[in-house]
Amino acid sequence: MAKELRRLLISPERLGAAAAGQPPRLVITEPEAHYLRRVLRLGPGDPVAVVNGRGQLWTAELTADAALLLQQPLAAPLQQGEPLLPALALAMALPRRDGELVWRMATEIGVDQLQPLVAERSQGREQPQQKWPLERWRTIVQEATEQCERLWLPQLEAPCSALALFGTRPEGVGLIATTRHAGLPLRVSLAIGPEGGWSELELATAAAAGWRAVSLGEPILRTATAAIAGISRLASWRALSCASCPSPSP
Repeated sequence: MAKELRRLLISPERLGAAAAGQPPRLVITEPEAHYLRRVLRLGPGDPVAVVNGRGQLWTAELTADAALLLQQPLAAPLQQGEPLLPALALAMALPRRDGELVWRMATEIGVDQLQPLVAERSQGREQPQQKWPLERWRTIVQEATEQCERLWLPQLEAPCSALALFGTRPEGVGLIATTRHAGLPLRVSLAIGPEGGWSELELATAAAAGWRAVSLGEPILRTATAAIAGISRLASWRALSCASCPSPSP
């Protein structure tokens, strides 16, 4: 496969619908056709990589009638990768600005789950749940996944209250970033607060559920900056940890 082959993320459900064809033929949407033809400037016969966001990749050929012909059977992808462990999760109180930039950068860095939070000191916390642009955020995450050539699509959850998140024991290791306190797990979750900081109730609730307080250093960071700084450190730690693990036996 050519090194510069660009990627298009298609859900496993849509790929499954193309399984009957020989070769499998996938009809693409108008936005996807615009992206391939106008943005990437691909024409009939040009190759593109198709990923399903679940660790699998196929090569495909663009047709003249806005379809993709997969070059491998769905059951035999050209490339298949396992997710990195431990899984990294970022829970962030929605900032006044740059939230969408964080979703994009966190995806590029390697986060596996994104959880928007509404904290007691969040701006606009009275906003109705249906007003959050969840589909737009998920589109941003998908586009970032394609751009950085990940095989696994991060899961972006619907916003929830910080107290709801902290009211349950975290899966694996839960870290709550705060300036007030100073073997590999299967999962590490990092929670980033709003510009006004966590409330005392949120901190107490998190501590009672097993979240560990951590510091990102002396400077007081904006929410978006803290999120990227924290998750970057965790991604680097995971990479070093995985590099030191022995390779599995064949």
